[in-house]
Amino acid sequence: MTFAPLLEAAPAIPLHAFAAMAAFVLGLVQFAAPKGTLPHRTVGWIWVALMLVVAVSSFWINTIRLAGPFSPIHLLSILTLVVLPIAVWRARTHRVADHRRMMIMLFAGALLIAGVFTLLPGRIMHHVIFGA
Repeated sequence: MTFAPLLEAAPAIPLHAFAAMAAFVLGLVQFAAPKGTLPHRTVGWIWVALMLVVAVSSFWINTIRLAGPFSPIHLLSILTLVVLPIAVWRARTHRVADHRRMMIMLFAGALLIAGVFTLLPGRIMHHVIFGA
């Protein structure tokens, strides 16, 4: 495993990847930790900020172009930018079940499923994890 291919890529790519990796780890922490506590809220705000970085930075990653400079993965970024503030609002208004469902959906879709696609042969993260 080497981070060289990631560090040699255009600046948006390592920013996007490292924010996604950090969000993934913090997401796992959030799932395991007690809910509704100050640490949960603090880590949650950091996770939200990381997810914003992941979603926004994706618009400067255009290695797969299907509609102009964009690909279907950019629809997931738009969905993340829409759902994330709604999920936060649900927590702030004590609609915990909605908040939980939306956050799990974001974690699964924007980090797990999208992350699996970055491991396809020819992608930078495939080279990072499995070598050239």
